[in-house]
Amino acid sequence: MTAATTFPRGGAAAKITATTTATAPSSTISPSIILKSFLQTIADARSHLAAAAAARAVSIFGMYPVDTIKTRMQMKQGDAFRLSGLYKGCAGSLVGQVPYGVLTFGSYEIYKQALLNKFPNTKPAFIYALSAILGDVTGSGWLCPSEVMKQQLQAGLYPSMSEAIKGIWSKSGIAGFYQGFTGGLARDVPFRVAQLTMFEMTKSLYLKAKNKGRSEDDNVALSAVEAAVCGAAAGSFSAAITNPLDRIKTLMMTDTTNAYGGSVVACASKILKEEGIGGLFAGVAPRVGYIAPSVCIFFVTYEFVQQKMQKKE
Repeated sequence: MTAATTFPRGGAAAKITATTTATAPSSTISPSIILKSFLQTIADARSHLAAAAAARAVSIFGMYPVDTIKTRMQMKQGDAFRLSGLYKGCAGSLVGQVPYGVLTFGSYEIYKQALLNKFPNTKPAFIYALSAILGDVTGSGWLCPSEVMKQQLQAGLYPSMSEAIKGIWSKSGIAGFYQGFTGGLARDVPFRVAQLTMFEMTKSLYLKAKNKGRSEDDNVALSAVEAAVCGAAAGSFSAAITNPLDRIKTLMMTDTTNAYGGSVVACASKILKEEGIGGLFAGVAPRVGYIAPSVCIFFVTYEFVQQKMQKKE
């Protein structure tokens, strides 16, 4: 049995336990073995994944207006708080985000097992962090098209999902759906590293304070609620420090005229030149404000669905 703490993009942390099939050393891994391991991982964790999928969907839907406001602010639109269009692109976001959770979890387990086999003397914490990053990169291949459509709809560039698909395809073909892919990775990898690091630091400090005065035998671990609180704190901090990268990603995904140069460096340079350092932090308030409520919604929904499923079993 292997246990891990996963952090969905909304910042929610959920403790998961999954049985994984032993994987052969990396030098002998074949595509069929990888696929079999992936499917077995998904099957073994189906209860968790079903609850996590429901929780992810509810948290995304509940906090979607805040995400839309953030996108408008990052694009410097005049009336970012207007009520019309707050849920534009939500359906596409759910189509992208929910399967993304399954894909990242399954690939995370495969990367983790392969790396542990390949580097048995490496600290497990490093392997877990690297596996989580690789899982994010793998999942981004699925997620990016829905993110492009979502953000262009949030920005008001298209009136509907069908029009967005037609418009993006007619302008750029399949490449149009991966516009800003590098910007997404440039945001997500540092965010993941910062989030995992801050979670471990927050958890360590909290446990140190909680166990102060106790003997080693009486030490207590984090409860699920406490883990969620630590995850919210870590996610909020990580969201703030990676906001510049999030704004770059937003502008790259909504740049239909190549005004920002099509690369992370070119986009960052243009922002700094025209808006100064403050321009990199446009939309930071709703981005940070999105995290803590998202964690609460995710956690409550996850626990509710898990309990319902356990009763049926």
